[in-house]
Amino acid sequence: MKKVTKLLTSGLLMGATLLSPLAMAEYPQRPVKFIVPWPPGDLEDVLTRIIAEEMTKETGKPATVVNKAGGGGVVGATEVSMAKPDGLTIGSFVNDLLTIKVLTKSVPWNDDTFEPVGIFLDYPFVLATKGDAPYNSMSELATYSQSHKVSLGHFGYQAGPTAMTFQAADRLNINFSSNAPFDATDCSVLANGDADVINTTTQLILACLKSGDAKILTSFTSSRITLAPDVPTLDEVAGIPLTTWNGLFVPKGTPEDIKQRIAEIAQKALQSQQVKDIAAETGAVVYWLGEEESKKRIEEETFLSQQLVKYLQQ
Repeated sequence: MKKVTKLLTSGLLMGATLLSPLAMAEYPQRPVKFIVPWPPGDLEDVLTRIIAEEMTKETGKPATVVNKAGGGGVVGATEVSMAKPDGLTIGSFVNDLLTIKVLTKSVPWNDDTFEPVGIFLDYPFVLATKGDAPYNSMSELATYSQSHKVSLGHFGYQAGPTAMTFQAADRLNINFSSNAPFDATDCSVLANGDADVINTTTQLILACLKSGDAKILTSFTSSRITLAPDVPTLDEVAGIPLTTWNGLFVPKGTPEDIKQRIAEIAQKALQSQQVKDIAAETGAVVYWLGEEESKKRIEEETFLSQQLVKYLQQ
């Protein structure tokens, strides 16, 4: 009897070590917070809100999106890095927070602070200008910039698209007379004359693209975007193949079953007609890349980003 009791006790203790209290409890037991480290309105914000709504519907617990802008995404991501690994704080991050910013040691986290739940969005990231600007391509911009002042608006000096824009400018002989960072490079930045050229997403300038008040010079995408099929990619014009994407991330140590539950809910949300309509309207590529595939993609892009970092540090 003592032997049986001892065996049962050992089995229970072993089970207790294998299953954390969080893993045994039904997730989530409390409200969930998705942190988007940018102002409201861009694609990652819109799609993360749809995921949060699906989580509320699926679990019966409130799930909300909190926009924590500042520092080129660093303010919001820092909050996620300091959160408990319990699945109650989830970051919706653009890739340079995991690659370029880590490589340049410009953030208070390292390459294993976060774990991916999944990547879900390839941004239709573009370089855009006013609709009546006297140039319609990157080569025409290069010629114009030699005798005229052209200012650039971007998302911050350590943001991937900013570095790609500067590198393309060097390769194509584009002379930006000045540049400045913005939390959101939208139609107003062009309309107010705060910048002549901006790197941004189609979502942020959709209204002025439709009205003709803005036009696209190039896209930072793996293929030409549906909104501007005649406009070449940055890879085509300058040989820069990196793209911009967004995914869901949690602090390291978050239980696997919690990550799987978040992934299930996110995938269901992203299959909705609402998301399909957004993708069709903006040219965004919406999909789901799981945890392991996401890790591989981050590794590959970190390798490619090392060359960009060398350029930044020159």
